[in-house]
Amino acid sequence: MTGLRWGILATGSIARTFTQDLYTAGREVVAVGSRSDVSARAFADEFGIPHAHGSYEALLADPDVDIVYVATPHPGHAENALAAIAAGKHVLVEKPFTLNAAEAATVRDAAAAQGVLVLEAMWTRYLPHMVRIRELVRSGALGEIRAVFADHTQLISSDPGHRLNSLELGGGALLDLGVYPVSFAWDVLGRPETIVASARLGETGADTEVATIFTHASGALSTTTTSSRAAGPNTAHIVGTKGRIDIDRTWYNPTSFRVVDPDGTVRERYESHVQGRGMQYQALAAERLVAEGNLVGDLLTIDETVDIMATLDEIRALIGVVYPSEA
Repeated sequence: MTGLRWGILATGSIARTFTQDLYTAGREVVAVGSRSDVSARAFADEFGIPHAHGSYEALLADPDVDIVYVATPHPGHAENALAAIAAGKHVLVEKPFTLNAAEAATVRDAAAAQGVLVLEAMWTRYLPHMVRIRELVRSGALGEIRAVFADHTQLISSDPGHRLNSLELGGGALLDLGVYPVSFAWDVLGRPETIVASARLGETGADTEVATIFTHASGALSTTTTSSRAAGPNTAHIVGTKGRIDIDRTWYNPTSFRVVDPDGTVRERYESHVQGRGMQYQALAAERLVAEGNLVGDLLTIDETVDIMATLDEIRALIGVVYPSEA
C-alpha cells in the first residue's frame, strides 16, 4: 500500500463515510481519535483500524499518522486543525473550513509556517463529473458564461435543539449547506464582485433559508438558494451563449449532466460511475499534492478557501447572523 497514512479525528457519520471511501480507494487508515476510549475503540473495530485513541491529543501524537482528517463540527475546525498542524501533520478539514475567514486565515498561515498541507474537504470539486464540467467550461464549449444557478435545499430539522439551529454551535443553513453552491459559483466564475443576500431566520436566530445573487468580473451572474427546512430539486445549471450544462439531482454528489445547445439539442450526456459516496477523490488529491510538494492546493487553493469564507462572512453580515464567539 502506498500513499499517506491517515488518522481520523472524530467518529461521527461524516467520518464514517469518509473512512469507508478511503478504503474503497485502497488508502491506509492507521488511527482514529475520539473524546472517549469507547467511541474510538468502536470506530476502530468497525473499520479494522490499528490504533484507537481516547483523545484528539493522543491521535495527533501518534507517529504513524501522516495526515489527519478533521471531522468535528465546524466550530471546532480551527482549533483541531491548528493542533494537527502544530503536531506536524498534513490536514484535510471538513467543510465549512472554519467558522469565519479570520479563523481560516489563521489556519492557512500556521500551515504555511509549519510546512504542511492544509486543504478544505470540499469534496464536490474533485468528483469526476465536476472535472469534466470544468473542462467544458474552460474549453469554451458553452461560449460566454452568462449565468450560474445552484440550490442546496434539504428538510432537516426544526428542533431548536438541533445543531443546525444553534448559533452557539455555528448553526444555520448557509455554512452547512450553502457553502456548496457558493463554492460552485466561485469555481465556475471566480470571486464575486458584488453580493446581494436575503434570508429567513428561525426561532433561534439561525438562518433557515438564504438566497444570494453575485455579479462576477466577467459580468456573469450567479444565484444560490439554500434551505434546511424544505427539500428542493438540488440541481445546478451553467448557462452560456453557445449552450448550457444541466446537472441533475443531486448535483454536489456523483451524478449525471447534459450539455444542451441553444436549440435544445443534447450535445453530450455524462453518467457518473463512482464507488461509495465519492469522498475518496479529495483524499487522493491531498496525497498527490503532498507528493508533488504543493502545499497550497490546485483545484481549491487554501487562499481561495479563505476568500470563500470571507464571502460567507459577508452574506452573514447582510442577513444579520452573528455567532456568539464573534460578538
